[in-house]
Amino acid sequence: MLDIIYWNADPVIFSLGPVAVRWYGLAFAIGFIAGYSIVARMFKHEGAPEKWLGILLMYLMAGTVVGARLGHVFFYEWGYYSQHPGDILKIWEGGLASHGGTIALIIALFIFSWCVSKKPASWVFDKVVIPIAFVGGLIRLGNLMNSEIYGAYTDLPWGFVFLRNGETVPAHPTQIYEALCYFALFGLLMWMYWKKNAEERPWLITGVFFIGIFLPRFLIEFVKNVQVSSEYGLIERYGLNMGQMLSLPFILLGVILVIVALKRPRVKFSFPDRFPDADGTSAEKKRK
Repeated sequence: MLDIIYWNADPVIFSLGPVAVRWYGLAFAIGFIAGYSIVARMFKHEGAPEKWLGILLMYLMAGTVVGARLGHVFFYEWGYYSQHPGDILKIWEGGLASHGGTIALIIALFIFSWCVSKKPASWVFDKVVIPIAFVGGLIRLGNLMNSEIYGAYTDLPWGFVFLRNGETVPAHPTQIYEALCYFALFGLLMWMYWKKNAEERPWLITGVFFIGIFLPRFLIEFVKNVQVSSEYGLIERYGLNMGQMLSLPFILLGVILVIVALKRPRVKFSFPDRFPDADGTSAEKKRK
């Protein structure tokens, strides 16, 4: 039997004068670096142009930060921010919504496909969503270090007492629940890509991603605390909170994408190889 965990982690790793380096920010930074490396390896594997990587990274960074912030503003606390629009820019004070980030990323990746790759959007989606699952797990660990977005009180042996918030009773560490689900999804998607050539079935990886991200999110929300007071009305009326209502369309979309992908024949995309190995032999020639 596990002992109750009294949690009082400092969200700040260290400070240099007025600049504070936080665990949450570090999670984002590690996620982007790891994500860049993973996608670069996939580009090399398929022979996609190297110059696309930097452009894609800018699209992803802009979509993630701007979309997640605006998602929180419009979905969760519009009543406040409509009266204090200047505070929308104060992202360092917290307030990011994964659903908003997801919507913005979808838009950004479609724009990338239309303007840069000139390939079907499925090609880039089926790569980018893989490291996003990993980043999602890191972000939830960042939430844990911030002692935020945790669950209702519990008598289960792995409950966390979040001392920083003045709690005295164990609560569900829902940040860990979600992080474990997202890391498991990341492993599954990597296996699908590298072992099962799932990228040859457009939208399959993306469909599994949507199901694997938002179905656990939907279920875990049942034991998660309400984040903003405006959600009480939704729960009273529909029995679901905002996070659950926003998750349902993505789960449905994921199921549709998986069904469509499995019904269609495999597809292989060809690109000019811009990733020659050290010996000068291109990956495309080696595959032949």
